[in-house]
Amino acid sequence: MQSSSIARNYADALLTLATKDNGRDSYGAFINGLADVLERDATFQHFLAAPQVSEGRKNDVLGKALSGQAPALFVRFLQKMVSNRRQMLLGEVAAEYNNLLDAQEGRVHARVMVSRELSDADRAALAASLSKALGKTVVPHVAVNAAILGGVIVRVGDTGMDGSVRRRLGVLRARMVR
Repeated sequence: MQSSSIARNYADALLTLATKDNGRDSYGAFINGLADVLERDATFQHFLAAPQVSEGRKNDVLGKALSGQAPALFVRFLQKMVSNRRQMLLGEVAAEYNNLLDAQEGRVHARVMVSRELSDADRAALAASLSKALGKTVVPHVAVNAAILGGVIVRVGDTGMDGSVRRRLGVLRARMVR
């Protein structure tokens, strides 16, 4: 079985547990935080990957470290991942968890390119108009690129919408040349 399929199965199980525990957002924060620590902290990475450290020792350390901070159900889920030797998939499980949660809540992420920095009001208006156009809640991830001159370029998954001044000028030039 491929690691992405395994990660998706663990993420699905975690989402089910989080839903039962009324903690979808908090479980998401914990799995994302652990995935981030695993990616950035070499000591934590070596600890989890080390075959010399027993599964029981890893589970004890994780249990003590997360005791009182994370829900007990989440800690048991994490310990089960360690027992099944899947702890190094935390990053993939976190990504799949976020994808599943977004799908269930009707949320999509859009990469938005603009020519200048947007104010908070402009960001909110952009998110509202994209949400209305797509029929889903849109979370915009805005990047500034002065090369587009003005307007906006939006990419949601494989779909692109180009409302930039540069594109409009290119279309106008093509019409004039004909």
